[in-house]
Amino acid sequence: MTEHIVTREKGETKGRFVIRKEGAEAELTYSITTPTLIIADHTGVPDAFRGTGAGLALVEALVAAARAEGFKIVPLCPFVNAQRKKHPEWADVFQA
Repeated sequence: MTEHIVTREKGETKGRFVIRKEGAEAELTYSITTPTLIIADHTGVPDAFRGTGAGLALVEALVAAARAEGFKIVPLCPFVNAQRKKHPEWADVFQA
């Protein structure tokens, strides 16, 4: 797996975690519903990132932010939800 640099772009009601490489972007978008609850909307990983662990790196960045900032995640995105199921140690940041 490749080491990825994940950056975060955050607005008032929406945000995203992004990995950029050679003009391509992998992203995990989210909606901010309250200061303590966000919805993981979508994870998009272009073919240039396939097999590099980019998707997992984006979810790990989201989980780390949730722990640092004290918000819970609603995993609407199927990829985020699948990763949640594979990582029971993340249960503390996902809304039950």
